[in-house]
Amino acid sequence: MAQHMDRETRLDIIRCAYAKRVLAAAGVSNRRVESAFAAVKREDFLGPGPWPILRWGRGYEKSPSRDPVYLYDDVLVGIIPERNLNNGQPWLHALLIASAAPKRGEHAVHVGAGVGYFTAILRHLVGRSGKITAIEFDAGLAVRLATNFTAAGNVRVIQGDGAAAEFEPADVIYVNAGATRPADSWLDRLRDAGRLILPLTSNKGFMGPEAGPIERRGAVFRIERGAGEFLAQWISPVAIFPCEGARDADSEAALNAAFENGRVREVRRLYRRDDVPEADCWVRGSGWCLAYR
Repeated sequence: MAQHMDRETRLDIIRCAYAKRVLAAAGVSNRRVESAFAAVKREDFLGPGPWPILRWGRGYEKSPSRDPVYLYDDVLVGIIPERNLNNGQPWLHALLIASAAPKRGEHAVHVGAGVGYFTAILRHLVGRSGKITAIEFDAGLAVRLATNFTAAGNVRVIQGDGAAAEFEPADVIYVNAGATRPADSWLDRLRDAGRLILPLTSNKGFMGPEAGPIERRGAVFRIERGAGEFLAQWISPVAIFPCEGARDADSEAALNAAFENGRVREVRRLYRRDDVPEADCWVRGSGWCLAYR
């Protein structure tokens, strides 16, 4: 028992240090998000070690042992490494989750939930009075996701297309895959004052520097609904796994051109119409655009 308690105490200290490092790397000061990263056990979602950890330029390397300490670093951990599918970069998730600002009692939808580690952080933030809808396209991962939340009464798991799945109106929609357009279902089901975290990515790949400058490949936006409009704000460049169901060739081509113009940080609004002047648009798709004003 003493040995077990010593191990758990050690890991608690390590998790607290990890949470502080991750938020510092994200440039975020948020006690609630830091507390969530310190509280949720990453090893509970990634299965038994050793774990495949992505080392840029070297590929995946197994952790030296099954000690969970190796998970508490700002690293990508492979969940289907042969497909380059990972449990994502903690600092980026800390930044995006802080931008989404989940509150106690809210409904958060997680699109591309994977095995559920970051879903659990969202759950910690909405609390017992809130609820989570976790959507995962890959059938095998969805089984793991559901298993990881078997005892969680406020988590609903859906296997399917995150752009087409039915869910109740949401305060937060957190998309963890690269779309080329905002799905109508995400915008339609976003409550007033709700926040959509939306990664938009080109077709230039998502793995490593060899795919080109990350600023030319993707960007994450915070979309907030209110007073009959959608305010938009650039958060970060991103390279991320593609989102099934939310991509099309025309939008990819438009994004490729938009990323080349270098004005992504000037985006201020999302419009759901086609009559916005071309000069005001950073990117335009059929029935929507991201605009500078």
